[in-house]
Amino acid sequence: MQRRVPQARRALGARGMNEVVTWSFLPRKKAERFGGGQPDLRLLNSIDATLDTMRPSVLPNLIEAATRNEARGLSDPALFEVGPQYKDATPTGQRTVAAGLRHNMAVPRNWAGPTRTVDAFDAKADALAVLAGIGAPVDNMSAQAGAPDWYHPGRSGAIKLGDRVMAHFGELHPEIAAAADLKTVAVFEVFLDAPPPPKAKATKARPKLVLSPFQPVERDFAFLVDAAVEAEKIARAARNADKALIAGARVFDLYAGKGVPEGKKSIAIAVTLQPVERTLTDAEIEAVSAKIVAAVAKATGAVLRG
Repeated sequence: MQRRVPQARRALGARGMNEVVTWSFLPRKKAERFGGGQPDLRLLNSIDATLDTMRPSVLPNLIEAATRNEARGLSDPALFEVGPQYKDATPTGQRTVAAGLRHNMAVPRNWAGPTRTVDAFDAKADALAVLAGIGAPVDNMSAQAGAPDWYHPGRSGAIKLGDRVMAHFGELHPEIAAAADLKTVAVFEVFLDAPPPPKAKATKARPKLVLSPFQPVERDFAFLVDAAVEAEKIARAARNADKALIAGARVFDLYAGKGVPEGKKSIAIAVTLQPVERTLTDAEIEAVSAKIVAAVAKATGAVLRG
């Protein structure tokens, strides 16, 4: 667990985020909005009359820091903190969390530059970067609904390993953002004690790095699926369609509206094929594509959009 704190810091620093250190307590009213404020977490002799409760989440303090930045003309902060939060006063009531916040145009570094506002997918990518950085089995995790009520009800989720929650991510609830005088805010909370420890390797030697000399091939697929189906389920089904050739699958578009039947949504994924023995022929690419469509249809009931 001790190693995970610096690992999380390095992962978020690599994502262009700036570390802050805030108090482990906050006003009771804020604690209550984030699921806390219990009597056993009140401070009897606080350093400030308003800072009277141990924090149930790191996010309120990050939101306050973003508000101060906004007031001083720094309108695009990307902030994170790794530290404790408190559920109750029992020995197991404290958890170590890596929490982060991106506001306005503080998008992760990319070739196109900061030309858009942040969204839930940025927060999800930050959370996954932390989990990967601490050695968690991210390939076995899935994004599902179920974030707490301080997140946007329709633009948030939980990253789970089986039934166990590894992280929450998404846009901040609009009421909380408006109360802080902030625009679009993307936040995440990664519970550093939640993932199982990495499996011990039989040897300290690193495995041999194998690089393919052949050009990868990327193919896009757009599926029509029931609105309740999670996008990550489609990407995971595509990745598992042919583990020898498919190097990755990611969601890049989600649409529901004109042209899409009611109760349905369109989800587009990009699948990367990485040949290892020879360049793929058109027939082989088509065969893998058919396997992807079949695997996604079997797992989710989706159909390929025409």
